Amino acid sequence: MHTTEARALLQAVQDGTISVEEAAARLSTTGHPQDGIAHLDTDRPRRTGQPEVIFGQGKRAEDIAQILQALHETGQTALATRVDPDKAAEVCAKLPDVVWHEQARILAYAADEPSPDVAIRGTIAVVSAGTSDLPVAEEAAIVAEAFGHPVDRYWDVGVAGIHRVLGHMDKLSKASVVIVVAGMEGALASVVAGMVPCPVIAVPTSVGYGASFGGIAALLGMLNSCAAGVSVVNIDNGFGAATQATRINRKRVE
Repeated sequence: MHTTEARALLQAVQDGTISVEEAAARLSTTGHPQDGIAHLDTDRPRRTGQPEVIFGQGKRAEDIAQILQALHETGQTALATRVDPDKAAEVCAKLPDVVWHEQARILAYAADEPSPDVAIRGTIAVVSAGTSDLPVAEEAAIVAEAFGHPVDRYWDVGVAGIHRVLGHMDKLSKASVVIVVAGMEGALASVVAGMVPCPVIAVPTSVGYGASFGGIAALLGMLNSCAAGVSVVNIDNGFGAATQATRINRKRVE
């Protein structure tokens, strides 16, 4: 529950339009048990400003659908990440209003009522080194947009042709935070962080030949960046980067 919603609820109690018991039930932080499948954290938007997101990998399609529906019924936009195409098709057959973002591997079930406007500082830029990095980059972009933040995308601007990213530096310098997604040696994060004044969140991907070791080379390169202002999330973790970026970009409203 957002702060504005909590105030409205307390005002309704003061006005006598709802009972104390009903208000207490709405403010409960015990979550929403789901028949032994999951114990949903429905109070997370109030505490953190971001809803709970389902990690779809390893879950059955019917379980993903049930959890998405339960989250949606609380008035939240419900997301499931890392969902394969077969499971996505099953979920969409059960819930026709769910949108499948194929490249990002995300299922999104938008709230019926728009949430109160998110107080934001500016725009999040998502930068992808190569086309092979796009699934992770799109995961970051879709999650940030679902959380209510404007996103600018810059695809295929890796250091193999460094003029490509340099041509966007004027726009990147105006972002509030930049997410850089890169595999191979992960050098793009250092290049961007050395040019922009905002925080840079680096996402190493598992893209690359054998010596990239499934993203470990990019991870270590980003951790050892000589450019200041770089923070690094786990390999292929576009979701984690989006969560961090939106927290940076969000203004606290009391």
